Formats: sequence, structure tokens, C-alpha cells
Amino acid sequence: MKYLLVYSILFLLALNVHGQEKGWTKLGEKTVSFKNETDRVTLIGEEKNVDKIKLKCIQGTLQLKKITIVMKGGEKKEYDAKASGVMTKGMSSLPYSVPDKDAKINYIELEYDTKGKVALTKMAKVEILGK
Repeated sequence: MKYLLVYSILFLLALNVHGQEKGWTKLGEKTVSFKNETDRVTLIGEEKNVDKIKLKCIQGTLQLKKITIVMKGGEKKEYDAKASGVMTKGMSSLPYSVPDKDAKINYIELEYDTKGKVALTKMAKVEILGK
């Protein structure tokens, strides 16, 4: 019985460490309407000093074309996001490196496409995550 309790505790600790290992923090959220094909996302809170970002679709369907990360000092980096393909609820993009890891992000610009089935949903919601 003791061993079962010890193994159970170790198993739960291992799950907890694995969850922390991912380390992604929510930086912002954006509901994208398909009236505009480019949206600017201003990040929330103080968690703007990160090494990487990724997007997670939490509602609807979205096809990303380009992501631009703009830093407080004006430096920016543009990424071709077409490799992510069409994102549906629960899917995440690839992680994108922040151009200046010592500076804070000013905003993120998303360019997306409204082809096919995407246009029928009229909106999608994405979270911006940082690590």
C-alpha cells in the first residue's frame, strides 16, 4: 500500500513537471473578423519579454499568411506563416523567434486569408502565447 501511494505521488509530480516544461504563457487574444485581412494585436500584461511566440486557434477556422513581430525599439521580423496551413480549434502554429530577446514586444501583426470554408465562419479567435 505504501508503494502504491509513493508511486502515485511520483506519477502526479511527473505530470506536473511535464505540464510546466511546456512553459507557454498567454500574451494576448484576438477575435479576427474577416472584414480585414490584417489585424494588429497589442499584448496584455507585463509578459512581453519572451524568446518565442506561437498562435493557438481557440474558436473557428483561420488560415495564416504572415506574422510580423514588432519590438518596442522599432525592430521587427516578418514570418511566412503559410506552413501552419489552416488552423482549426485546438491547433497551434509553429513557434516563431522574437527578433530581440532582451526587448519587449510592442505588437504583433497577423495577416490571414479568407478562402473557402474559412469565409463561412465569419470569425475566429486566436491566443498569442509566449515562452
